[in-house]
Amino acid sequence: MKRRLLFSALAFALIGQAYAQEKDKDKDDNNTYQFDPIVVSGTLRPVSKTESAVPVEVYTKAFFKQNPTPSFFETLDNVNGIRPQVNCNVCNTGDIHINGLEGANTMVLIDGMPIVSGLSTVYGFSGIPEDLIERVEIVKGPASTLYGSEAIGGLINIITKNALTAPLFSVNSFASSWQEYNVDVTGKFNAGDKASSLLGVNYFNYNNPIDKNGDNFTDLTLQNRISVFNKWDFQRENNRVFSLAGRYLYEDRWGGEMDWEKKYRGTDIKYGESIYTSRWETFGKYQLPTDEKIFFDFSLNGHHQDSYYGDAKYLADQEIYFGQLTWHKNLDIHNLLFGAAYRYTKYHDANAHVSTVAEQVTHLPGVFVQDEMEFNRQNKLLVGLRYDHNSIHGNIFSPRLNYKWNTEDKSDIIRLSLGNGYRVANVFTEDHQSLTSSREVVFKGDLKPEVSWNGNFDYVKNIYTDGGHYFNLNLNAFYTYFENKIIGDIESSATQIIYDNLGDDDYAISKGISLSVNGHLKNGLSFNLGGTYMDVYSVEDGEKEQQLFTENFSGVWSIGYEFRNIGLKFDYTGNLRSPMRLPLIEGPESNDTRPDKSPWYSIQNIQLTKKFNNGLEIYGGVKNLLDFTPYKYKNIGDKLIARAHDPFDEHVVKDGDIIKATSDNPNGLEFSPEYVYSTNQGIRGFLGIRYTIK
Repeated sequence: MKRRLLFSALAFALIGQAYAQEKDKDKDDNNTYQFDPIVVSGTLRPVSKTESAVPVEVYTKAFFKQNPTPSFFETLDNVNGIRPQVNCNVCNTGDIHINGLEGANTMVLIDGMPIVSGLSTVYGFSGIPEDLIERVEIVKGPASTLYGSEAIGGLINIITKNALTAPLFSVNSFASSWQEYNVDVTGKFNAGDKASSLLGVNYFNYNNPIDKNGDNFTDLTLQNRISVFNKWDFQRENNRVFSLAGRYLYEDRWGGEMDWEKKYRGTDIKYGESIYTSRWETFGKYQLPTDEKIFFDFSLNGHHQDSYYGDAKYLADQEIYFGQLTWHKNLDIHNLLFGAAYRYTKYHDANAHVSTVAEQVTHLPGVFVQDEMEFNRQNKLLVGLRYDHNSIHGNIFSPRLNYKWNTEDKSDIIRLSLGNGYRVANVFTEDHQSLTSSREVVFKGDLKPEVSWNGNFDYVKNIYTDGGHYFNLNLNAFYTYFENKIIGDIESSATQIIYDNLGDDDYAISKGISLSVNGHLKNGLSFNLGGTYMDVYSVEDGEKEQQLFTENFSGVWSIGYEFRNIGLKFDYTGNLRSPMRLPLIEGPESNDTRPDKSPWYSIQNIQLTKKFNNGLEIYGGVKNLLDFTPYKYKNIGDKLIARAHDPFDEHVVKDGDIIKATSDNPNGLEFSPEYVYSTNQGIRGFLGIRYTIK
């Protein structure tokens, strides 16, 4: 404890000292920041952030450089209202929660295209080179009116760099004391006078089994991953848009018993979760050569997964083909958008958990219309409606309404939003718990699409001082109501996972309020502070139950100070999470003694970056400064994975859906790795280098 307090005190002391030394410096510096970036995610048309009727959060590459990570999944850990949720203690796969909603409700786009969905929601978040990312746009709340299924909780749009304006060459490489190695290399070249190509390669390797909690299982999944990204941008007459991009990812990951080897894959000799992922993507945007602004967008992707969870096989393929035609038309005060989209999804799996081979083809054509009315410089109203026809579930309508008011100088902005979202579920591609345990998967009837209604109030205060400082305050209140939420019930039965929609009289709620404050001072100090309070629960048969793995409060911060005269920058980032409800194994003879809630915990990081005039940067620091890991809580140790010593349940006796208490199993438990809420990776140092040629 003394060491933790010392680390925290040292971090704040360094920030205070840096500020005191530099507060009188650079008063005449004309350096400015871009505080009103162009966004596209809210309305499908480029507009400045302050002009958008839909609240869109923007995070630039500079934000993510404050805490470099080997995958996009970990990158979002310090974004207010968002938590990357680790879903398995063995293979460490996860998803991204927005305002407490589960990861399957979050749509992830690359350059506006629905690339990351279905299988890749769980297994394909990695391998997007950091140096290729221009910015990340986040919309919280339903976005189904523009994007259709899966955007029920919000969307994350990863905007890659334009090949025409990207640096000529860059390399970013770092290693950690846990022997993690990550390399990003990007290069740009021209093909003639009107075409430029951006090529990026990411390689990540971790091959150092560590077991610090003594359960004979790896604390961190071993990974070997390579991803290749190529994007082409073309110059055309009248600045019409034409871009093409593609990505290929291969990953070999495994976690399990410390003495597991490849020869044990798929056997019941040693337990390991081994996942081979092969994924390709291609997407593009083409503006038609007409006087009207008409765009054709498309994306194609294929995902192949060859995996074993112990001796349980899961072999799956998914292909998604998407095309969309949009027409932007301005008529007086009306900014009209008409669109037609079609998505073809083919899914095939061989799943030992349900002893069957499943194949499903889904056709999802849709049309949408949006009218953004700008009555004057202070008032804007957006109305939209989408109609989709799912070949399995039939007709689905998704309306939305957005209103924005601002002062003349845009120092105060109020946005009100009301919208509908829906999601067509595919349990095995979206929910890791259906694969990783020995429980039987049970469906109660055909699952209907989830439907939600969301209300959102957003207030922004921008402050520009005469001294060149900038401050921003953002207050957001949200309320989401689910009519027929799909819940994977792992508590009613000790031997089953039961999937069903909520009943006709049941419902689920996600509500809360968030506040973020950020600022940029002329002397080199910048900060971004945020907190979110939320209540996420379901009501079944009149009884309220909090959602699993969902905290009531989360806080995030990033504080940086730049010593401009010596090219040195100090960054202090972190988050704070309140307790969340955790799944226990319950039954008439079961006695799971693990805590039913997580503790308050915080992950904090520090980093120093030295910049040189020739494009070289050297950075290093410490991650997880307080050395928090779940297994240290209440000396839980090797109990984090239930019955880790018997992963194939050889000594578990069952009577129907009841686990019997025996001399070999006195607490009536079975092997289960789902009791997880944070990484098992403790304190570690890292060192990296960046080099850029403009």
